[in-house]
Amino acid sequence: MAAAADRASVALAHHWLMSMRGGEKMLAVLAAMFPQAPIYALLARPDQLDERLACRDLRLSWLQRFNWIPDLQRKTLPLLAAAARSLDARAFDVVVCSDAAIVKAIRTRPGALKLCYCHSPMRYVWDLYDVYRRSAGPLGRLGLRLFAGSLREADRRAADSVTAFIANSRSVADRIRRSYGRSSVVIPPPVDVDSPDEDVPTEDFYLVVGECLGYKRHDLAIDACTRLGRPLVVIGEGPKLSAWRRRAGRTVRILGWQGDAAVREHMRRCRALLFCGEEDFGLVPVEAQAAGRPVIAYRAGGATETVLENQTGLLFAEQSVEAVVEAIERFESCRTLWPCGRIRQHARQFSKEIFVRRFLSFYDWCLDRWRDGGPQRVREVVESLDCTSMYWEAGKEDRGTADGRR
Repeated sequence: MAAAADRASVALAHHWLMSMRGGEKMLAVLAAMFPQAPIYALLARPDQLDERLACRDLRLSWLQRFNWIPDLQRKTLPLLAAAARSLDARAFDVVVCSDAAIVKAIRTRPGALKLCYCHSPMRYVWDLYDVYRRSAGPLGRLGLRLFAGSLREADRRAADSVTAFIANSRSVADRIRRSYGRSSVVIPPPVDVDSPDEDVPTEDFYLVVGECLGYKRHDLAIDACTRLGRPLVVIGEGPKLSAWRRRAGRTVRILGWQGDAAVREHMRRCRALLFCGEEDFGLVPVEAQAAGRPVIAYRAGGATETVLENQTGLLFAEQSVEAVVEAIERFESCRTLWPCGRIRQHARQFSKEIFVRRFLSFYDWCLDRWRDGGPQRVREVVESLDCTSMYWEAGKEDRGTADGRR
């Protein structure tokens, strides 16, 4: 995997390293591909990272001095751009940014190749601004009202410094185009799809897995299963946990945080996963399908790319309790869903191995063009490709096609 990394000096950058969520797990795969690369970040809590990242050369911004303050990355929104620009990676030929904020503003030398794997443009100043503003406290709302515009402009400038964008889904590729006016190629993130092939008996409960945040809309699943009297298990912790415990009916069990092994076991045994939020890609629906279970998901974001309607699950059209109730009732009468083995096989197209193949293919493709004509040549060619609605695949890129059509 490291062969491509030996051809140029490479640095990695990530917005912040505070826990091992989906973005950090993807970064760990990149880190294995580029084992000598230092990792730049605005903030880090190494004790919350696994050894794949904690043992690396972490180069942090001046915000790290204040990292004893809880939730610092959200409380210092107006300072994020300045902190990112304080990171100096001018010694490197290539900088690969893994970003859902503004670390792509990291300083690079003029002729460097800067690639940005974009999990999403900053949600709280772009697509989900209204959602975050409504759910924030008085100080948070004031901060967003005062600083969102300037942070949005700083994010646009940072995006313009990027040579080429990689989106984690077609949905995010569309957001990149709308937010930054830039084209991108689409490479889905690596998902842990290793699950036992043997089927296990399905138990009588639906499942929700994910952080208890407002935009995830676990409340819809809780209210729908309470109304229908269907058993539901909710796994996850976060600011909304107490409120959602209070609204849960007698058929709903909210377990809070559970380890990976417990999550996998619940996925293998549930009737179906309920996924009511809009995610950029959404690892959880793919993980559930890797366990052989169907998914009932809101028809938006990454779920529209990973859940096949009436085959690996069902999609509902609006975020309302009524829509979730109707989808559950439709699911319980559906006769076209694939068996567990075929659902597992579908999920395997999002494996780590396929991600590595696609990413290194794109990396080598960019490196060849960068050596021929510098970063401007790479940018021109990527902007001319029609890859937004497809997945990048080695050998097909010059025709503007990829393997994402189903």
